[in-house]
Formats: sequence, structure tokens, C-alpha cells
Amino acid sequence: MAEWLLEDGIGEERAILIEQDEIVAARLRWPGALEAGEIADAVLIARTAGAPRGTARFPNGEEALVDRLPASAAEGSVLRLEVLRPAMAERGRMKRAQARPSEQAPRPAPSLLQSLRAEGHEARPVHRFPVSVWDELVAEAFAAQVDFAGGALLFSPTPAMLLVDVDGTGSAQALALAAIPSLAAALRRFDVGGAIGVDFPTLASKADRRAVDEALEAALAGWPHERTAMNGFGFVQIVARLRRPSLLQRAHLRRSEMAARLLLRRAEGLQGAGAVELTGHPALAAAIRPEWRAELARRTGRELRWRADPGLAIEAPHAQLVPL
Repeated sequence: MAEWLLEDGIGEERAILIEQDEIVAARLRWPGALEAGEIADAVLIARTAGAPRGTARFPNGEEALVDRLPASAAEGSVLRLEVLRPAMAERGRMKRAQARPSEQAPRPAPSLLQSLRAEGHEARPVHRFPVSVWDELVAEAFAAQVDFAGGALLFSPTPAMLLVDVDGTGSAQALALAAIPSLAAALRRFDVGGAIGVDFPTLASKADRRAVDEALEAALAGWPHERTAMNGFGFVQIVARLRRPSLLQRAHLRRSEMAARLLLRRAEGLQGAGAVELTGHPALAAAIRPEWRAELARRTGRELRWRADPGLAIEAPHAQLVPL
């Protein structure tokens, strides 16, 4: 059985499943906010009249939408709630976390290691991933593009769903079939959940559309989801369980925060003597929290320096050792 590997990063936990030196699946956790699996006592601050829905405030100050409220639950009362889904970033706003009443004992959200083992996976912590693939995966998420022979998949996170455009050359049928293995691999690699819309080339023939449906079924076997058949315009909708933001969502809607964590990982892995110089776009300075700087200094035992470079893209920071 393939084994998941986990890194305890600064400000994040990372997990990857590697086959033949390539990441075939990944997960990313940013501790601190409400997460699926957490159970805590929260205050009901608002309730929709005549409905089992409302809003609750958790001990960390974060608010969540609550469903299945008992009729007796009044505003101001304390309820034990289980978080079903964390807050999700959207352009211009944050969609609140979701929760529901629970009778279980309070508990924190599980770590990635606990989640993977609870699902029956083999998983173990490592100090550093054995191959240099994490940076490549993050770069791919920032680019929101996956190339394949004869074309490319272009990913666009939207409030309604993740849209995937199949672009390329050649016949429409050949392009659609060529895209499917890369699409199936990317959905697993980016840890995608929720609603996904795939815009394939338009296929006029029902037989051609059926061939694409069958190829999708085979490629996505073992990945829990529901899917529509391809319609006459080449569109397929896929729905998978949404438990956490995907790497694509983080890379595009929380770009500075993801780049800051990437920079810290690079700095932590430096070998040699000298001070650590972090160089990045000025926007990253605010994204690197003081406690993360302190943790990097503790882990490396080095002096830290920051150098702003407006000419660098947010997603292209770098770290190096410089003389003391």
C-alpha cells in the first residue's frame, strides 16, 4: 500500500502521496481557524425565524452557519457544535464555516496525520519530503494550468464552482480524451472538492460523448464523486465532498499567505552557514506572522533578515544564506 508522508511546516501541515517520484495526491492544513471535525461549545448569536438555521460564535471568535438547530435553541444559548466545513475564501469575501449540533465530547480538529489514519491510510511524519516535488506542485497551483500532450487544463476557481477549461489543438474528440488522464490526476493532486465544471470541446456525436463519459468513469474510479453525463455543449459537472479548501483555492484566493508559507519552507531547508535572508514582494511581509518568524529562527538557529523586492511576483519569493 502506498504511504502518505507528512511535513510539520511553519503555519501549515503538508501531506503527499508519492508514486514513482511524483505526487499523486496532496493535502494542506492551515491550523488556527475552524476546521472540519472540531467540536466545541459555541454561542448562538442569531437564528432565522421559523427555520432550523442560525449563526454561532465559537470560542476563537470565528462565526459559523449552523443547521439542524433544535426548536428550543434560542439566541444567546450555548450549543455544542461540530464543524462540518471550514470558512472558504471567495473573491471579495469569506464564506462562513458550517456546523451542526453534536452530543459528542469537545475535541480539537484532527491533524493531517490523524485524519489520514482515521481514513485507513498508512501515513508517517518525515522531517523533509524525499523528493523536490512540493515546490513544483505549489507552482502548478499558482499557475492554475496543467499541460498535457496537445493541450492544457486551465483552472478558474469561482464562488459557484471550480471551472476547468480544456484547451488545445487537434480534433475535438481526440483532445477531450487526451485531457482526461491529466484531469483525473490534477483533481487528486490539488485535493479538489465541491462542485467542478469541466468545459470539454463540443462533441456533436452522442457516441463521441459516450466515449468521453466512459473514459471519465474509468479515470475517476476510486475517487468518491458524482458526475453528470456530457451535454451537447461538452460540459460535465462533477461533485465531490468538500472538507477543506483545495490547493487551487488557497493559491488564488489567499495567494500572499500561501507564498509566505512557501518562503518559510524554503528558508527552513537551507544548508550551510550565515544568516537567513528572506526576499519577496512587499505584500508578503504582512503575511509572515511574528510567531512564524520566531519559529523559523528557533528551527534554524539563525538570524533572520527581510528584503523587499517589488519586482518579484508574489508567488516567487526566495530564501538564501548571507554572511553575518
